[in-house]
Amino acid sequence: MKTILNVIWLVLSGFWLFLGYLLAGLLLCITIIGIPFGIAAFRIGVYALWPFGYTTVERRDAGAPSCVGNVLWLILAGWWLALAHIATGIALCLTIIGIPFGIANFKLIPVSLLPLGREIVRTDQAFAAR
Repeated sequence: MKTILNVIWLVLSGFWLFLGYLLAGLLLCITIIGIPFGIAAFRIGVYALWPFGYTTVERRDAGAPSCVGNVLWLILAGWWLALAHIATGIALCLTIIGIPFGIANFKLIPVSLLPLGREIVRTDQAFAAR
């Protein structure tokens, strides 16, 4: 079922969101300071490409640098990526078939706003860690 949802997701919005994250990552990698943010954008872009069957968990070892990095990320790229998720989620929720995909878009908003200090894991691994 996850495969079918991921393929439909890829066609409806996943590919375009992936391109948005790819663009953000390339722009952030222009400077040396932005490279960690660009890597985070690439990581989230892959998650936005195939979101079903994966989730995010907070890393226990993330400290103050991730907090500062998240503030910078929010200013540099996070707000417009979150707006893309909101717009796409609302558009997908207009149809009954698109509601699960709209909810998946809304699930991506927190990680698009504050990605540092979070890890993308398979859904079964997240529950096993608890």
